[in-house]
Order: sequence, then structure tokens, then C-alpha cells
Amino acid sequence: MRQLKKIILHCTATREGQELDITTIDHWHRKRGWSEIGYHYVIYANGFIATGRDIRKKGAHVKGENHDSVGVAYVGGLDQNLVPTDTMTMKQELAFLHLVNSLRVVFGELSVHGHNEYSSKACPSFNVQEKYKFLNK
Repeated sequence: MRQLKKIILHCTATREGQELDITTIDHWHRKRGWSEIGYHYVIYANGFIATGRDIRKKGAHVKGENHDSVGVAYVGGLDQNLVPTDTMTMKQELAFLHLVNSLRVVFGELSVHGHNEYSSKACPSFNVQEKYKFLNK
């Protein structure tokens, strides 16, 4: 098993309310030349957590940070005008918190970060350290 140190939250950069499934994301990532979906988990608007890449495998979600991280994406991240916006539904937020807790039970005290902490992208369309500061105390 890999030595995990952190969870990195992403968004799918799709409009709020747009339906999207893990098969479509996998297709997008394969078109980019990746072997499979880059995220380990995807959280749908209804709170369902879909499993992507096997957690034992290094992800493909943040350049230079994949070796010790778990990639989690929520479906959404853009408003109807394609402006980066925190579109997480309450069900997605609860699912994310549950997933963080579950991963910590198995792998220890993993820190929580946003993709935008490691790149100039807006993803996940909000500041994770502000919104979820209680997770990294």
C-alpha cells in the first residue's frame, strides 16, 4: 500500500446541476492519454460516492502530488455562466466529510487540501482551508 499523507479535493468543472457519472470522467481522462480515471473517488450531487482509480494506485489528479494523496472530486464547480463557484450540495458536503473520516480511520490523520493549493487553477472553486479549516486542526 502507498504511504498516504493527504486528501486533495477537486471539482469536475461542470455546471451546477449537470448530471455526470464516473464512466464519463474516466472517458475524459483516457482521452487525455491517462490509463484510467485520475480520481480515487467522485461524489455525485446526491451524495453518492463512486469509486474511481484503486486507492492502492497513484492517482493522476495533481502534478507532483499524486504519490502520497487521495484524489476526490465533487461533480460541479461552475455556476450556470461557467464561473468557478462552490456548488457543493449539502449531500456532497456530508458525503465528503464522511469519506474524510473513513479514510482517516484506515490511513491515519490525512490532511485535507484543495487542488488550487498546488496549481493556478480555481478547482475546487473555493478555498478548502477556509471552508474545512476544522479538518486540519
